[in-house]
Amino acid sequence: MKQEPSNEHVLHEISPLGENDILYIADRHKKEFTYPIHNHQVFELNFVEHATGVRRIVGDSNEVIGEYDLVLITSLELEHVWMQNECQTDDIHEITVQFRFNLSNDGIFGKNPFKHIYHMLNEARKGLVFPMETIMKVYNQLQELSSITDRFEAFISFLRILNVLANSEGARTLATTSYAKVVIEEHSSRILKVKNYINKNYNKDLKLKTLSELACMSETAFSRFFKLHTGRTVSEYIIDIRLGYAARMLVDTNKSVADICYLCGYNNLSNFNRVFKRKKGCAPTEFREYYHKTKIIV
Repeated sequence: MKQEPSNEHVLHEISPLGENDILYIADRHKKEFTYPIHNHQVFELNFVEHATGVRRIVGDSNEVIGEYDLVLITSLELEHVWMQNECQTDDIHEITVQFRFNLSNDGIFGKNPFKHIYHMLNEARKGLVFPMETIMKVYNQLQELSSITDRFEAFISFLRILNVLANSEGARTLATTSYAKVVIEEHSSRILKVKNYINKNYNKDLKLKTLSELACMSETAFSRFFKLHTGRTVSEYIIDIRLGYAARMLVDTNKSVADICYLCGYNNLSNFNRVFKRKKGCAPTEFREYYHKTKIIV
């Protein structure tokens, strides 16, 4: 694949997809992952098997994968990479499908039969990883996809894979909203108002009383309401937003960890380091180091 440097020192991969193409399918066996952290102007579904111990980085998500991994990424800016790490397998199987869909409301995916796929593709702007049960549902279809020579049939087969993924449960997003620079969307106007306030004031002291007043609810009722709509407590949500901005600064700037700590609303460096490690699986300095090791500096 062609590549060119981006302004943020992340490799910008140029997909082989032409203007009139819909799918590019790469099915390969290899001994190791060597491609650096990158992004690209197309959507991507990436399947990996026999790669236990590989480290997968998607935005500010940093995880070591097991025997199987399936990730959908539809952001054109979100950095991602699969690193060899501790993987000892000498026959890694990877299937990558790059595709370009029109996600405007007046496009085909804005129509009723495709609403569930449309919703999934929008969620995948933060990266979406699927559980083992779902992977097994599409395993055979993925294995056969690269052998389909008829372009129409290949496209239909891929749509069927997306349909299964969109109708399965258990997928989870990888990058945080703030890191992925995704516009916050929410059906509840009260929650949306609070989320937007948190996003604009994450570096300040955020009080439950202030947030509940924004929603015109008591603190107790608002806390229950927020957890019901988001699946997270108010404090957990604030932590995720702050750490997303912190991770972005660790990657994109040369600011010290201490400066980033205070810029993200923390007034105690030890507490910031402890929370970051608990949520991200590594210390802020280690997080920055992972990115520096996998980037091409231009």
